[in-house]
Amino acid sequence: MASNVNPTVRRRRLGQELRRLRELKGMTAEEVAERLLVSQSKISRLENGRRSISQRDVRDLCGVYEVEDQRVVDSLMQMAKDSRQQGWWHAFGDIPYSVYIGLETDAESLRTYEPQIITGLLQTRPYAEALIQGALPETSVADIEKRVQVRIRRQERICADNNPLRLWVVLDEASLRRVVGGKQVMREQLEHVAEMSQLPHITVQVLPFDVGAHPGINGQYSILEFADAADSSVVYIEGVTSDLYLEKAQDVQKYTVMYEHLRAQALNVEQSRQRIEDVAKEYAR
Repeated sequence: MASNVNPTVRRRRLGQELRRLRELKGMTAEEVAERLLVSQSKISRLENGRRSISQRDVRDLCGVYEVEDQRVVDSLMQMAKDSRQQGWWHAFGDIPYSVYIGLETDAESLRTYEPQIITGLLQTRPYAEALIQGALPETSVADIEKRVQVRIRRQERICADNNPLRLWVVLDEASLRRVVGGKQVMREQLEHVAEMSQLPHITVQVLPFDVGAHPGINGQYSILEFADAADSSVVYIEGVTSDLYLEKAQDVQKYTVMYEHLRAQALNVEQSRQRIEDVAKEYAR
């Protein structure tokens, strides 16, 4: 992009402001939809930042909410304009999880739990290729390569010299022992994780099998946090055909507490690195 505008974040902030104006007016989303002759779901999508917002949408909503301060209207209109710019990921075409990429690109920190695979930001290219091919067997070679390129590009956030993404990963031991791409690929992948875990802004812990049942037993999730106080934390849960984004404070708090339990039950940093290195050596035999 020519500017440093993240369209996903702009949509999210604009949606939050539009929701605030609606609530100040004491109106429900249904009432607003009736006034504008649109569906209630459209109002909801505009407010949660999952839908592109046009300047006309902003103008109409400001009219319904009787916003008299033209500076406020102009500011919201500019946000709508910015939100329609394209992020770097748009150059790769239709990416199913583009909303998540936009959030990750702007996040200050990311905490993630992975029960089955090595987390995307720490994947090597051979591992990513084998993983995507296995998970999406009907995907063309060209689409697999596109997905791999996007994954590698995302990793620039944790390799940046200036303000890198703070990453905390809890890996279930199953992710170390599930052979993706063959033993050579797995050995190189685990050696890469062990090396990256030595960076000051990256923490990796392993949740061993002998822990038994634990708070993350239901599957993968991530918690994204942002530097700007106006941006609330987001819990991201990846799905097969659609993803789930949780932003309510009580939901984020619940998953945060779950994550603290996972961190407490996992091996400490040094023990985790040793476990990863030991399993990597097993693949070399």
